[in-house]
Amino acid sequence: MKRGRWACFDGLKLACWLTFGVAGSLLPGLAQAQAQTQVAPMQAQVIVTDSAEPPAADDPRWHAVPLAQDEPGPSAWYRVRFDGPAPAAAAVSAEREPTVLYLPYFYGGGRVLLNGSPAADVPRTTATRRVRWERPMLLPLPAGALREQGNELLIQAHAEYKGQSTVLPRLVVGPQSLLLPVFERRLFFVRTLPLLTWVAGSVVGLLVLLIWLQRRQEVLYGLFGLAVLLWAQRTSTFVLETLPAGAWDGWRIVYHLCTGGFVVVMALYMLNRAGWARRSLTRGLIGYWALGPVVFLALGESAAAGVWTPGLAVIGLGLVAVALAAAWRQRSVETVAIAGAVALGFAAGLHDQGVATRSPWFMRLLPEWGDHHLFLLHHAANVLLLVMGVLLSLRFVRSLNAVEAANRTLEARVQQREREITLSLQRIAALQREQAATDERQRIMRDLHDGLGSQLFTSLSRAERGAMQSADMADSLRSAIDQMRVAIEALSSEEQDFHAAFGNFRFRWDARLREAGLLPRWDIQIPDNAPDGGPPLAPHDALQLLHIIQEALTNVLKHARATAVTVRVVLDDTTLAVDVEDDGAGLPGAGPANDAKTVAGNAGRGRANMRNRAQRLGGQIEWHATRPGTCVSLQAPCRRPPANGVMAR
Repeated sequence: MKRGRWACFDGLKLACWLTFGVAGSLLPGLAQAQAQTQVAPMQAQVIVTDSAEPPAADDPRWHAVPLAQDEPGPSAWYRVRFDGPAPAAAAVSAEREPTVLYLPYFYGGGRVLLNGSPAADVPRTTATRRVRWERPMLLPLPAGALREQGNELLIQAHAEYKGQSTVLPRLVVGPQSLLLPVFERRLFFVRTLPLLTWVAGSVVGLLVLLIWLQRRQEVLYGLFGLAVLLWAQRTSTFVLETLPAGAWDGWRIVYHLCTGGFVVVMALYMLNRAGWARRSLTRGLIGYWALGPVVFLALGESAAAGVWTPGLAVIGLGLVAVALAAAWRQRSVETVAIAGAVALGFAAGLHDQGVATRSPWFMRLLPEWGDHHLFLLHHAANVLLLVMGVLLSLRFVRSLNAVEAANRTLEARVQQREREITLSLQRIAALQREQAATDERQRIMRDLHDGLGSQLFTSLSRAERGAMQSADMADSLRSAIDQMRVAIEALSSEEQDFHAAFGNFRFRWDARLREAGLLPRWDIQIPDNAPDGGPPLAPHDALQLLHIIQEALTNVLKHARATAVTVRVVLDDTTLAVDVEDDGAGLPGAGPANDAKTVAGNAGRGRANMRNRAQRLGGQIEWHATRPGTCVSLQAPCRRPPANGVMAR
C-alpha cells in the first residue's frame, strides 16, 4: 500500500484514540481510585440559596439529589457526608501524603468547608468578572480537620452567570498519590490540549491562508486554513477561564459564530472536494452563517442557541451525507478517510449535545459518562483537521512531484531542441560555406574569363593574323602570367592569409620596379585580423584589390616615365583606401570628366577594367594629376568576411 494510504489509516486510528480513548484514559484511573478509597459519593443534600453563610444542619430545606444534577438558581449549598480511611491507612496518609478533594470541573467556582474548617475558595462570577472553570480541581483538605468517621463537606457552588443553574460534579476524596494521575490526565485533555490547539491552529490557519492568498485558485487550501483558524478560536473557550463581565456577551457571540463558521466552511470544503459546489448553495450557507449575529443580538444567547444552532445541526448532517456520498462514489482512500473523520466528528457533536443538555435518553444510556462531562467534539474536530491537513499535504507533495517531473521533461525537451537547433545551425553554416565557395568559384571563373581569358584570346587572334611582334607577344604573355600569379596568390591560401598574398605581390613588383629604374615606396596599413577574428578581406575582394594595384603599376611602367612610385593601402573598420602615385609625365585629360578619352587614347582597356573591378568592390576609382605625375585613388567600403568564412551579403 502506498505511503499516503498508510498515513490516512493512521489518521483514522489516531481519531479513535483521541476521541473515545480520552475517557478510557480517565475513567479507569478514577475507578481505581474509587476502589481503593471508597470515598466517591453518588448523592448529596442541597439547599438552593445565595446566602454566603452555610445553612444549619437541621435546616428543613435540605433534600437529597444525585451529584452532577443541575439545580436552578444562582447559588446552592451542598452537604456531602463520608467516612474517612481505615485507621492504618489514615496513619500512613497523615505521615506521608495529604488527602485531597478531586472535582472534575467547578464551572461557577465557590467555597469548600471540611467539618466547618475552610478548605478552599475558588474564584466565582461577580459583577465585574465572569468565570467558567472547565479545568479539574485538586484541592488539599486540612489534615487536622479530617476525621476517621463522620466527615462533612459543605460546598457552595455558584452558577456561571445569572439566570443559569448550579451544578456540583461527581467528586472524589482520597490520597493525593491516587488522584493526582487522574487529575493530570483530565487536565491534559481539557486544558493543555485545547491550549495547544488554540496556538497551533491560529498559526497554521494564518500560514495556510497566506499561501492561499498567493494561489487563489486553490480553494481547498483557503477553506482548510479558514476552518483551522475558526476552530482554534472556538477552542479558546477551554482556555479563557476568566473574562471581564462586559466582554462576556461579545465573546459568546464570537464563540457561536466560530462554531457555526466551522460547520459552514467544512460543508463548503466537502462540496468543493466532491465537485458539487454551486454558487447558490454557497451563498445560502454563508448567508445562514451571517444571520447568527443578528439572531444573537435580537434574542440573546439562550433563545438564539435554540433557534439558530439547530440549523447548524442540519448543515452538519448534510456535511456527513456529502462526505459519505463522495466516498461511495469515488471509493478512494482519501475520500473514505475524510468521510470517516467527518462522521466521527458528527457523532462527537451529538455526544457533546447529550452531555451538555443531560438528555434523558443519553443519561439512561451512559449515566456514568454523562456525570463526568467529558466533551469530545474538540478532539474529534482536531482529528478531522489533522486528516484534512495530511490529505492536503499529500496533494501538495504530489503537485510538487508533478511539477518537478514536468520541469525535468521540459528541460530534456529543451536540451533536445537545443541540440537539434545546433545541428541545424551547423548544417546551415556548412551549406552557407558551400554556397559561398561555389559563388567564389563562379566569380573567379568569371573574372578569369573576362580578364585573363579575354587577354589571351585577343593576343592569340593578333598572333594568328601576324599583327603582333615578338616584343608585344612577350609583353602580353608577361601580363597574363602576372594576372595568373595574382589570382593564385589571392585565392590559393586555405586560411585566406591576405598578408601572405600581398607580401608575395609586393616582393615581385618591388623587384620589377627597381629593375625598370623606379624607386618604390610602400605604405601598407592593414590589420592582421578583422575584429571578429576573420581575415581582413574576402579572397575575391583581395583579388580585385591586387588587380587594380597591378594595373596601376603596369601603367606607370609603360606610360609614366617616372623615377619613383608610392603605393598606399589603408584598411580600417569601414573603409578601404588605395593610392598609387608616381612622379612621371602624367596622363593628359586625367580626371573623371575625361576618363573616356584618356582610356581610348592612352591606356586601351586598362582603366575600364580598373573601374569594373572597383565597382565589384562596391567603390569608385579616380585619376588625378599631381604635377608632376598621376595619382590613382580607390575608395571602397570594407567588406570583411565573418570568422566562419561565410561572406555576409
